[in-house]
Amino acid sequence: MQYLNDDEITYLRSQMLGRIATANAKGQPHVTPVGFRYNEETGTIDIGGYDLAATRKARDIHENPRVAFVVDDLASVKPWRPRGITIRGTAVIYEQQGGDAPFGDTWFRVIPDRVVSWGLEQPVFATR
Repeated sequence: MQYLNDDEITYLRSQMLGRIATANAKGQPHVTPVGFRYNEETGTIDIGGYDLAATRKARDIHENPRVAFVVDDLASVKPWRPRGITIRGTAVIYEQQGGDAPFGDTWFRVIPDRVVSWGLEQPVFATR
């Protein structure tokens, strides 16, 4: 199932850095920047990073797989034109030794269940 529309997919392909928010079993939040790519075949977001298996993100996802992921930027400053996408979903950790993993031996796949985007099709604020 594809959760993202064509404008959202195009935007994600144009970006290289996002932020993932995790929470541990006690609900303590944690947000960090991550590299990512949109996976055309699965309709998911694949996330990687250096030594990912040893990070708090990985520990949090083992305890609580619910995550939020955001990518945003400013298309321009004058006029002010923010744009972005927020994806909520479930993260699955993949661990592979060798092989053809997208980001090294350990990476996450975010399976979206809610997507909200802004400013991708037209400016968020109209200029007067």
